[in-house]
Amino acid sequence: MPLRKMKIPFLLLFFLWEAESHTASRPNIILVMADDLGIGDPGCYGNKTLRTPNIDRLASGGVKLTQHLAASPLCTPSRAAFMTGRYPVRSGMASWSRTGVFLFTASSGGLPTNEITFAKLLKDQGYSTALIGKWHLGMSCHSKTDFCHHPLHHGFNYFYGISLTNLRDCKPGEGSVFTTAFKRLVFIPLQIIGVTLLTFAALNCLGLLRVPLGIFFSLLFLAALILTLFLGFLHYFRPLNCFMMRNYEIIQQPMSYDNLTQRLTVEAAQFIQRNTETPFLLVLSYLHVHTALFSSKDFAGKSKHGVYGDAVEEMDWSVGQILNLLDELRLANDTLIYFTSDQGAHVEEVSSKGEIHGGSNGIYKGGKANNWEGGIRVPGILRWPRVIQAGQKIDEPTSNMDIFPTVAKLAGAPLPEDRIIDGRDLMPLLEGKSQRSDHEFLFHYCNAYLNAVRWHPQNSTSIWKAFFFTPNFNPVGSNGCFATHVCFCFGSYVTHHDPPLLFDISKDPRERNPLTPATEPRFYEILKVIQEAADRHTQTLPEVPNQFSWDNFLWKPWLQLCCPSSGLSCQCDREKQDKRLSH
Repeated sequence: MPLRKMKIPFLLLFFLWEAESHTASRPNIILVMADDLGIGDPGCYGNKTLRTPNIDRLASGGVKLTQHLAASPLCTPSRAAFMTGRYPVRSGMASWSRTGVFLFTASSGGLPTNEITFAKLLKDQGYSTALIGKWHLGMSCHSKTDFCHHPLHHGFNYFYGISLTNLRDCKPGEGSVFTTAFKRLVFIPLQIIGVTLLTFAALNCLGLLRVPLGIFFSLLFLAALILTLFLGFLHYFRPLNCFMMRNYEIIQQPMSYDNLTQRLTVEAAQFIQRNTETPFLLVLSYLHVHTALFSSKDFAGKSKHGVYGDAVEEMDWSVGQILNLLDELRLANDTLIYFTSDQGAHVEEVSSKGEIHGGSNGIYKGGKANNWEGGIRVPGILRWPRVIQAGQKIDEPTSNMDIFPTVAKLAGAPLPEDRIIDGRDLMPLLEGKSQRSDHEFLFHYCNAYLNAVRWHPQNSTSIWKAFFFTPNFNPVGSNGCFATHVCFCFGSYVTHHDPPLLFDISKDPRERNPLTPATEPRFYEILKVIQEAADRHTQTLPEVPNQFSWDNFLWKPWLQLCCPSSGLSCQCDREKQDKRLSH
């Protein structure tokens, strides 16, 4: 055979290899994030009664991370870290006050415009990008049309979902997250005013004190004002804060829970179908299983765990729809899928009727809003059939911040050089090229306060975890802060430890037995190394604008979004209108 003819098959093989290599290095990427799902909820992590066959299918077809950690135990800071690969304190997305998440759509705080998300990096590399579901990282800065914190200003081509979060207040009859605030700001002041009025009236009648009529009217006016503001809040909070958007447009205000998960699933499926010929990034951010809990009629009452179990199983169904679609479109082999939760299950979620509305953190202590393992150890599953060997289990410490550098490298995007990226590329671990996590230290924040440090020394199986302070569970002996509904991070709500509480997570994952100099000979040596690491880390934190300052956090009328032409009611349902037109 002439040399020239021999070259042709070799060239064809070379180009085929190049095409295969290019495909493998630039996969489609689907990042699935549940809300408040505990690590003890999926079957692949040990649950025997909740049915999660599709999440389990993901795990059996890929890698299950057993020590996957949220960078924060609360929604907003955890999601900020996930999107940027950076501790949320670096972007000002961690609060110094009691409230660590945004509660109003018309707040001016949010993910700063100078932060770089993985969506922006991938969009710059030609990826089509979409966020379907929950955002919770802010909306506008100075006017309701600047949308400075909106997903479309942070690298997403398409957005369908909610800008805030799912709250009990969004679903009639499910109670309120503001119960404690109502008690302090409404009920107690009204009681004081009522007692004062009765006392003054009695003193007047008995002739012991002459109280001017103006004081009575002033107190009555103050009571009426408080009551009016309270009733106005109850009436307007839901439409003003619980709405669905498509890109910059409100399409349903207030949002309806009818077939909500199905609608999110359809949107995700349509985005995938639109992008079969180009690489895409889909972030599917479920509203499940944050309260208020909901599920469609096909799932209501079907699980063994009440409304919570129904919601989990509906979410699992949705995951299955996405997996089936990838199979149908023959995209599965070229798609990296990641499944996780933004933090641990909310153990204090109990309804007024005593129903448990929070999930399971398995064997781990604590839950959402604290840095015991139950609050930060979350499901972490990755599947990419062409590259990742199926059926693996990795016990090394990893973080939700690791997704940022991992997907950036796979897309061919250089990491930003003008900032510290705290995440580490997961691919060496996933492909078996490395047996060790690149995280020697991980820092656990309670809001903006450095709460604990994790140290995984080189050439050691030990994983040390030192707590500088711990939350005061109440009632004493319980597994959460039931009196305040979540654990807080400062003052009388915590106990500081000097020396810090020290655990070896590798031997005591339940964090039941703090070590002492008597039980661990290297006790002070370990704490010294951890403190030095914490000091070095703290020195890398320049002062940044606080996105949770009262000015940024509170509701601003001029930032409030409302359906066009809906007047003061702020109510519309374009979803229903569009459905009618399509029929």
